[in-house]
Amino acid sequence: MSARILVVDDIDSNVRLLEAKLRLEYYEVLTARSGPEALAAARRVNPDLVILDVMMPGMDGFEVCRRLKDDPETCFIPVVLLTALDQREDRLRGLSCGADDFLTKPFDDCGLFARVRNLTRLKLSIDELRQREARGRTLGVIEGTALRERGLGARCLVIDDHPRQSERLMKALRDDHFPFLAGADLGPAAQASCEVLVVSLASRNFDGLAIVAHLRHRLDTRHIPILAVVQVGDGERARRALDLGANDIIASPVDADELNVRVRTLARRKRTTDALRAAVDSTLEMAVTDQLTGLNNRRFVMNQLRGMVQRSAQGGAQVAVMMLDIDHFKRINDGFGHDAGDDVLRVFARRLGESLRPGDIAARFGGEEFVVVMPATTGDAACVVAERVRRSVAALPILVHQGRVPVNVTVSIGVAAAGEGDTVEGVLKRADMAVYAAKQDGRNRVVARAA
Repeated sequence: MSARILVVDDIDSNVRLLEAKLRLEYYEVLTARSGPEALAAARRVNPDLVILDVMMPGMDGFEVCRRLKDDPETCFIPVVLLTALDQREDRLRGLSCGADDFLTKPFDDCGLFARVRNLTRLKLSIDELRQREARGRTLGVIEGTALRERGLGARCLVIDDHPRQSERLMKALRDDHFPFLAGADLGPAAQASCEVLVVSLASRNFDGLAIVAHLRHRLDTRHIPILAVVQVGDGERARRALDLGANDIIASPVDADELNVRVRTLARRKRTTDALRAAVDSTLEMAVTDQLTGLNNRRFVMNQLRGMVQRSAQGGAQVAVMMLDIDHFKRINDGFGHDAGDDVLRVFARRLGESLRPGDIAARFGGEEFVVVMPATTGDAACVVAERVRRSVAALPILVHQGRVPVNVTVSIGVAAAGEGDTVEGVLKRADMAVYAAKQDGRNRVVARAA
């Protein structure tokens, strides 16, 4: 099944009709006949979309939608309100309750399915981010974002070349948001940190549908929600816009209040997904980064080295390994304190990184030990780089205790290169033995150990 949809209506014939249409499109359909039943089902099965009738006895669709959006467990489920009501106030009320769309009966099947495809894609992407968020143990992003963004207007880019319509859009948006205007040639405006793109599909000098497709495929605008402005009754262009990646549709001439509500909903959704994406990126970075020095960690460098050594052992390019150990580091900790030791590690890591070549991979291996993996590098070339690192570290004292106390630091470096038939363990053992030899020979020197 492509997506799971919960249909909520107290009239059995309506439920059966909509269920049949959705199943013909290969959706999995669940049903509920009342508001409380819908809320329980949403929490139990986590549907990808809720299609919700407004006019129900007891708890109406507006209240059900509001409760779904207020519950952290269900707030990310898209909701389409379906009703015979066609009053402006009812539409605004539904959108203000958090509904993602509001369709009036009798609805157009093609229009409904375009919205279903669009909203279920959105839910699937949010689910993926939330699963990664949970694995990274950074829960609470959605709730925290909702608290931070209350009352914040959205930065909107209006793309329209019709003077009167664009001015109406800009005037309406200024009440609650921060709009700016662009034509078909977006230029640097598309690079701005806008949160919602408002695109006219009835522009005179450019194809609005082509703009929607272009924006959706550009890396810098791929994740920015698009609100497409269509002429009343132009259902075909509205459907095509949704299929091309527009997130929402509004009819022209636009209602200012409806425009602001729809933009606010899209901006809130973007802020949530941006926060989730940032949390996921942060988790991935933490998984491969040493938090003190900012270098890669042992797990990451071992994974990289394993592949390179395997390729080298099978006749591929040679790879060299540099192992580094800060001399007399225990004396620094004992004499100046562990805070000073942390300062030394951070500065040492920076000097190490500045002395390496592009493509070299530096990592903190543990304590005061560091490793550098050098792809496509011979042992002799690695020794040249190692000597540059050694001189850089010893050239100037490292200032600790907020820059008040200088500490002289040196490093002993061992170098080993992998060749045919070699293993990761063998290369690292030779580099470690070379470090030990450098220590025995008086420290502050580079020693190479051949296979």
